Amino acid sequence: MKEFEKELAHASSIIESCDAFLVGAGAGMGVDSGLPDFRGTDGFWRAYPSLQKVGIKFEDMANPRWFMDDPLLAWGFYGHRFNLYKETQPHPGFAVINNWIKEKKADYFIFTSNVDGHFQKAGFDQDKICECHGSLMRFQCSQNCGQTPWTPPDTQHFKIEASTLRAINPLPLCPSCKQLARPNILMFSDWDWDSKITIHQEQTFNQWQDQNHKIGIIEIGAGQSIPTVRHTCEAVWTNNKHGFIRINPRESQAPSGAIALPMGAAAALKSLDHCIQKNSKNRIL
Repeated sequence: MKEFEKELAHASSIIESCDAFLVGAGAGMGVDSGLPDFRGTDGFWRAYPSLQKVGIKFEDMANPRWFMDDPLLAWGFYGHRFNLYKETQPHPGFAVINNWIKEKKADYFIFTSNVDGHFQKAGFDQDKICECHGSLMRFQCSQNCGQTPWTPPDTQHFKIEASTLRAINPLPLCPSCKQLARPNILMFSDWDWDSKITIHQEQTFNQWQDQNHKIGIIEIGAGQSIPTVRHTCEAVWTNNKHGFIRINPRESQAPSGAIALPMGAAAALKSLDHCIQKNSKNRIL
């Protein structure tokens, strides 16, 4: 326990001393908000038992071919997630990070593989977020007619048959060519993903790195199966050795010199904030 408290104190000192924050977030960041964990086939099938009945795994369902072969099932799956992401509120850990940034008047950037739009929902600046796999909160034309990806209206909601996970018409259409729309996210075997927005976000992220030096890196809930977020955070850590905190309850192994906190997102951020507040009171006393 003493060793953990030492790591927690070290992590809080990084947060207090940095000039800028890089928050790298994977699926574990959303789990504490109540979003389903698709880790492993069992986790996916617990969330979607109708797909278990027909033996469809996540990597099978997350494929753009469904929008050609069975658009009602495709939008049943993605429409359910769209509704869920819109209805779910980000957990308090998002607010903890936002408060650190405001209190320090620090610069920041978010690099996330999540497609739920929850950082924007929690009040983070859209221009300081890189969604490396795109966003389900944006749609694109399934036929690549040239229409720029768009944000659907606030009234967008999908009606879905619970027993079959099939959407009920009407389905969203491209505003330009009136062909079927699809989510603006990177799927498996996806050659038609419109990546223009993500490419622009990545360029902005690279420019941001060049402008900041004492970057406190907080990586949260990023797993090893699709390690884009982990690799990105480690690369920034290699170039900027101010501090690296890896928060993950199951895959918390961290590079030499970094801090590993084997906890869930909300609990770890709350513990760090408590430690920072305690340090602040001790300094006043």
